[in-house]
Amino acid sequence: MRLGTRKMLDKAFSGLGVVSILLLAAALLVILGPMIVRGSRAFVFHATVEHRRLMLEKFNRGKRSAVEAEIAEAAAARQPVYDMIAAFEQELKGMSVAERRNYRDTFEELKDALRELLGPFPDEKRPLVTREQYGETRWDGAKTKLHRVLNIETYDYGDGTELGTLVLVPRVNDFKGTSLEPLFGYLQKHTCDMLRPRLTFYWRFLFDTSYDAHFFGGIWAEMLGTIYLAIGAMLFAVPFGVISAIYLAEYAGEGRAISLLRSFISTLAGVPSIVFGLFGLAFFINTIGVSSSKSVLAGSLTLALLILPTVIRASEEAIRAVPQTYREAALSLGASRLWTTLTVVLPAALPGILTGIVISMGRAAGETAPIIFTAAVSVGRPLKVWQTLTQPTPALPWNIYNLATEHEAVDEIQHVQYGMVLTLILVVLALNVTAIILRARLSKKLRG
Repeated sequence: MRLGTRKMLDKAFSGLGVVSILLLAAALLVILGPMIVRGSRAFVFHATVEHRRLMLEKFNRGKRSAVEAEIAEAAAARQPVYDMIAAFEQELKGMSVAERRNYRDTFEELKDALRELLGPFPDEKRPLVTREQYGETRWDGAKTKLHRVLNIETYDYGDGTELGTLVLVPRVNDFKGTSLEPLFGYLQKHTCDMLRPRLTFYWRFLFDTSYDAHFFGGIWAEMLGTIYLAIGAMLFAVPFGVISAIYLAEYAGEGRAISLLRSFISTLAGVPSIVFGLFGLAFFINTIGVSSSKSVLAGSLTLALLILPTVIRASEEAIRAVPQTYREAALSLGASRLWTTLTVVLPAALPGILTGIVISMGRAAGETAPIIFTAAVSVGRPLKVWQTLTQPTPALPWNIYNLATEHEAVDEIQHVQYGMVLTLILVVLALNVTAIILRARLSKKLRG
């Protein structure tokens, strides 16, 4: 091949490599960008006085005197709203039965919308359900609920389409000429005074337990459950995986049985994760009974089987990459084959082995299907270490799916869903960065 042609091909392949890297970076940005932006809203947002009251009452967090003073100021701004509600209730008593019937449903709808925005009325008994004890805790949610107070959403089907056209009807039209008419203008003008939004960095979202099915609080139970499952899977998978890799690389040879065994390992690596979940349920729980029902132990064993082929293949390749001269030098000095493997080959292969282990841990942390049947529950408290042998746990992958598809208030807790997604991405990213750093440091140390 001519030198000019070779240079041209080298430049072409280099250019294609750069373009591929840029395309991959762009794809990651398009996929992860919205998740990062929306997930950050779980940590940084404009919190209302209701959020600070919740933090004080449920978590004993914040300066009590300052929070109580702010609550009093917000209550003073809300008092005209309650006065207008009370005045209209008195006005209803003077109306005819037919007039009261016309106002009854619309008035109750208005009161319900106000409770969602501001919390229960002062003269009402405090509800038992946590979400009904407080008004809107986030300013973006407050603006949405204020919109519901001020407007009634209806659909116009006059154009003949099946879906219809959304029409917003001002709610004030239902109360024209009554003592309640000024309420709507007051709400528009004084919402900030009633809720007092303030930019807040809620880093404790990672470490607070949830209240009322993730309406309030954080994701500590899910974080801890994910950590338990990932570490538990590695405790079972790493010893068996590395020992198997040592046998295959150093002792097995190249017979038909070994070739078949390697084929089985490769096949296991491609089995869908849901199959491992069903196997874990059938074998670990129903057959050998490691626990009476779902548990972290059963989930860890199932995840260990899932990542075991990856650990074996990564470790085997790392061991095979160790130069043969290392083995020959150790054996020539009188070391046994086992001693050579443990003291010479394994330390030299450690960077590659650790990389495979950490990447496998990242996969274990992000799997959903295997833990559905063996370990995960939708709601639960943080577990102690000894409880992992017998009890199930919430986990980030499963709860992300659950909150996005089965929660009764999917739209109201989107910040929690994306906050979990961002946390899981950061956990997996941290594990991969750890693998890169460990590999670099160990390689540098081995080079002297």
